[in-house]
Amino acid sequence: MKLNRKRLLLPCLSAFLLAGFVSPIPRSRAVNRVQITVLGTTDLHGNIYPIDYYTNKPDNRGLAKVATLIKRARKENPNALLVDSGDTIQGTPLEYYHNKKNNTPPDPMMLSMNALGYDALAVGNHEYNFGLKVLEKARGEAKFPWLASNTYEQGTDRAHYQPYLVKEVSGVRIGILGLTTPGVPVWENRQNYAGLDFREPVSEARKWVSVLREKERADVVVIAMHMGLEEDLRTGEINPGQVPNENRAAAIAKKVPGVDVIFLGHTHRDVPALFLNGVLLTQANHWGRHLARVDLYLEKEADRWQVYAKSARTIPVDNKVEADPEILKLTESYDRETQAWLSRVIGESAADLTARESRFRDTAILDLIQRVQLEAGDADVSMVASFNPDARINKGPVTVREIAGLYVYENTLVILEVTGQQLKDALEHSAKYFRFYQPGKTAADLVDEKIPAYNFDIAEGVTYVLDITKPVGQRIQDLRFRGKPLDPDQKLKLATNNYRVNGGGGYTMYKNAPVVYRSSEEIREMIIDWVERHKRIPTEPTNNWKIVP
Repeated sequence: MKLNRKRLLLPCLSAFLLAGFVSPIPRSRAVNRVQITVLGTTDLHGNIYPIDYYTNKPDNRGLAKVATLIKRARKENPNALLVDSGDTIQGTPLEYYHNKKNNTPPDPMMLSMNALGYDALAVGNHEYNFGLKVLEKARGEAKFPWLASNTYEQGTDRAHYQPYLVKEVSGVRIGILGLTTPGVPVWENRQNYAGLDFREPVSEARKWVSVLREKERADVVVIAMHMGLEEDLRTGEINPGQVPNENRAAAIAKKVPGVDVIFLGHTHRDVPALFLNGVLLTQANHWGRHLARVDLYLEKEADRWQVYAKSARTIPVDNKVEADPEILKLTESYDRETQAWLSRVIGESAADLTARESRFRDTAILDLIQRVQLEAGDADVSMVASFNPDARINKGPVTVREIAGLYVYENTLVILEVTGQQLKDALEHSAKYFRFYQPGKTAADLVDEKIPAYNFDIAEGVTYVLDITKPVGQRIQDLRFRGKPLDPDQKLKLATNNYRVNGGGGYTMYKNAPVVYRSSEEIREMIIDWVERHKRIPTEPTNNWKIVP
């Protein structure tokens, strides 16, 4: 007889279940997880309104537009922090006017950042441009700490700024460490950073990350640094033109254990997401053109939170992003004051002048700066770089706006006594801006993009040829002063700026040159004064230099 196995099994299984002997179905254990978002800006450089003040045209930039992205991100995830990586209170005519012309009201950037609820700011080198009085006033107006763990009271181990901040978000302890590029003494006038030491950042990061992990029991360590990547990640080649330890992000990611995230700054790059030795790095470009967003996913194991996943991206400010009305209204009076100053007519020009080709041929617009420096310093030779290739002076009435757009930095004038050899060395250093000549290529095609354009200096008061068929170091040909070949031992009074005198851009040949004169007034103000006195701007270049072939 054939047995029916189904009939036999079903009663047996029923009896088994009724007796309670079935094994329990495994259930996934409850997981305690949380998502935390950290938002970052950097190198805002005083940009609040979505406008290019030098052209007076709308532009996709500024904290008012970034504010819209910040508020949107917070709606998506209320567990959010907001940090800035420095260079905040300098860079636009709005901040210049506030810092130099009317410093009585609160700093407009601090006012805006307070309204947006920033958690911390890492101090940038341009915070020092207007001196310690202006810096400390702005710092005192901030409702969030300015962080710089590697900046100390001179000759002591006392940190000048708060080194770090610990915030608890949904039970997670997040440590935020601030770092400043130590190049400040190279670029700034001494009185602007008096009493401060800027220490090597890698060892300082190692020290303070250890404090955050061990003493503060931080579950997550975030570094907001006013530094960027110092090397080409493809080759390991160190990027040219840097002062010692100017950028050390790669070294910190590789050599400092315990870091989860680094918000970069200083180099004005858009870095959406980069993993280096397990550390997540991101950079929000500059001028408020992007907002960096990092998402951290954590899981609680025993009594500690662990990061099990992390991601980053940069969100662009584009035409679809509306400016936040709260920030616009908050800073409306500053914008109105700035526009009134920029719109003031100070002279006239008989022709349209542009800086578009100023790095490839002599131009009247750059010769204006040369003329002002030569006259103000009673100098023999002047050296100038084209800081803004978009600068232009239109035919007709000339306003402060056009001059401000021509000279966009807060540099001051310095007159040095140099030899003919030092001048030639400076011009040879400048000539590194171009790669070796290739037939069929223009000078613009041969620019070495690794070298910042603002480090290409042009001389006035001498005549010369820049021959890019020659190797680096032998490119300056037929260098003449007052029609005669320049003697290497001849003494000259050279007009340049404080950034160059301090070695900025790698101009180390000026290091031991005697200082004949040092101005406390910005070169920009000198140009404005010159135009206001003389009224008419020269419109023909001197054509004292050229690139060949």
